[in-house]
Amino acid sequence: MTARTNGRYTPERVLVIVAHPDDIEFGSAGTVARWVRDGAAARYVLCTSGQVGIKDPAISMEEAAAIREREQTAAARVAGVEDVVYLRYQDGILENTLELRKKLVREIRRFRPEVLIAQDPTAFFVGESYINHPDHRAAGGASIDAVFPAAGMPALFKELEEEGLTAHETRKVYISTWQQADTYVDISETIEVKIEALRQHASQMGDWDPADRIREWASERARGLEMQYAEAFRVITLKSDEDWKRCKGHVLPGDCPPEPTTEESTTGHGR
Repeated sequence: MTARTNGRYTPERVLVIVAHPDDIEFGSAGTVARWVRDGAAARYVLCTSGQVGIKDPAISMEEAAAIREREQTAAARVAGVEDVVYLRYQDGILENTLELRKKLVREIRRFRPEVLIAQDPTAFFVGESYINHPDHRAAGGASIDAVFPAAGMPALFKELEEEGLTAHETRKVYISTWQQADTYVDISETIEVKIEALRQHASQMGDWDPADRIREWASERARGLEMQYAEAFRVITLKSDEDWKRCKGHVLPGDCPPEPTTEESTTGHGR
């Protein structure tokens, strides 16, 4: 698979959906921080609150959820993201259900992103020492099922129209992945933001400072790409550049300007 960089592409709006607090910081916070610096609006959606992620029997799941939500909100602010949604499903047993899909469709139609960042639902084994968390796979699968085709189908979950939420077609899906990546985002300008955001997850970091390991991983992803640090994605383009410029995610007849005539296309009139 040919490696591509995304140049200086910046979406207008990016929605990031993950399973747990700290997933974004490990996977895509450098990219989000760069896009936000360049003017993008961003929102995070957390399917769980990491309720079982603190291995201290003296701390209840409710207390753990409150701690981890505070840490995630702080991490988001480091990256310039003020908008964080917590769906509060049970950590450790997340499933790609129809109910979860509907909730994610609601968030997609509410925020109307140009780009969705999701986790890789196909990644089971990563290297020789890590098995991908089942919650990651469930969140990734639900996100993909929600963004296509569900969020863009006006007749599906039609009851969401009562909330003022109409169908929306997202332009691109960025799958945050260690394997089969085809697109690399230069995060050399935001690597320190990524590290500082990750440090906000004190309940997970303990005495470990992630700086050296994060730089090492980001450097490995950037190898041979004329950049110092990178994050890796598999990118699916659901709408062409031309259709996106014309319709910006609208799907109903009459929502989009008409396609230019042959003469307009040739002369540039009507653009």
